[in-house]
Amino acid sequence: MLYHLFTWLQEHFHIPGAGLFQYISFRTAMAVIVSLIITTVYGRQLINLLQRKQVGETVRDLGLEGEKKKQGTPTMGGLIIIAGILIPTLLFAKLDNIYVLVMIVTTVWMGAIGFLDDYIKVFRKNKEGLAGRFKVIGQVGLGTLIAFTMYFHPDIVVREQVTNPTSSKPVEIVINPQTGERTYAENLKSTKTNIPFYKNNEFDYAKVLDVFGLTSSTATFILFLVVVVFIVTAVSNGANITDGIDGLATGTSAIIGITLAILAYVSGNIIFSDYLNIMYIPNSGELVIFAGAFVGACTGFLWYNAYPAQVFMGDTGSLAIGGIIAAFAILIRKELLIPVLCGIFLIENLSVVMQVSYFKYTKRKYGEGRRIFLMSPLHHHYQKKGYHEAKIVTRFVIVGVILAILTIVTLKVR
Repeated sequence: MLYHLFTWLQEHFHIPGAGLFQYISFRTAMAVIVSLIITTVYGRQLINLLQRKQVGETVRDLGLEGEKKKQGTPTMGGLIIIAGILIPTLLFAKLDNIYVLVMIVTTVWMGAIGFLDDYIKVFRKNKEGLAGRFKVIGQVGLGTLIAFTMYFHPDIVVREQVTNPTSSKPVEIVINPQTGERTYAENLKSTKTNIPFYKNNEFDYAKVLDVFGLTSSTATFILFLVVVVFIVTAVSNGANITDGIDGLATGTSAIIGITLAILAYVSGNIIFSDYLNIMYIPNSGELVIFAGAFVGACTGFLWYNAYPAQVFMGDTGSLAIGGIIAAFAILIRKELLIPVLCGIFLIENLSVVMQVSYFKYTKRKYGEGRRIFLMSPLHHHYQKKGYHEAKIVTRFVIVGVILAILTIVTLKVR
């Protein structure tokens, strides 16, 4: 909004300083600052409102230390995070940018699903919340929307080197000084994505089906759709499961957000993408503003969510955070880095799957269910072992930082 306003003022009145809004770095910094102000200053007011409305968390008796103290702590604090993301994005990002629009829709979509789940738990006094099948339907619906947009929208393209341009006006002509061969850079629709630890660093979904003799665009789209839906569902559920102790989901998500901002910046900058030999995605640099708002919102919310938590984000926040991370990674074509970058979410998810699967298996085989962990998800296992939750969060965050560094390193290690 402000970008368009100040661009108009600069063009018509040449107001000093108005040109600053042309810079992604300036608008990102402003998005972070405004997001922090919204989540810390106005977040306190929302927490007070939730307390007055008695929107408190109902804590299950899991036999964990300090569990009873959390009873009645305000929940649905994810509304603070969503406000801290959407308001700065609407103020500082280009609202005609398709990447930004997809992220806004993702935030509202997943936030609405989480809000409905929390509403049923708190106001309808139904501990189960929204039925699991409806959550999955919502996640699949969002994944489908993202896949269709990525595959068919004309503004979502990548720049590729071709020898025979299809456009009468190629973006760039490159002449090999040794052979004299000409190659042309064009913005093209593509099913390629970045793949880590691989020399050419590109993976084409269309090539996967070649071995089965399926070369049609319909088959390629179906494969892409399945992958996108799986990623959105897995990451949003992973964030939801990770949100089990004070500050864990918020802290790890802030680190992931910083990493995604770096990846979006280099992918949307032709100089850096060329230097790093990664895919250049025109106009995707605008996502850095959204990432700045996301990091600011998570950090500001951590002010109140750190141990001992004064507010919980609830599914309103955790599902939105997971959906945002998944959609963001897909848009900048770094979804294959998610197992590394979101390693905390992955291992939390796996700990639950392993625990449940092993319990059912041993119950069928021995007549009595056995467990791999003292309790799942994994952070509860360490609580059962006697670790204080603040120490668990600190160590998980350290692991998250290591994974984030490793993710960035993959840009050069191939």
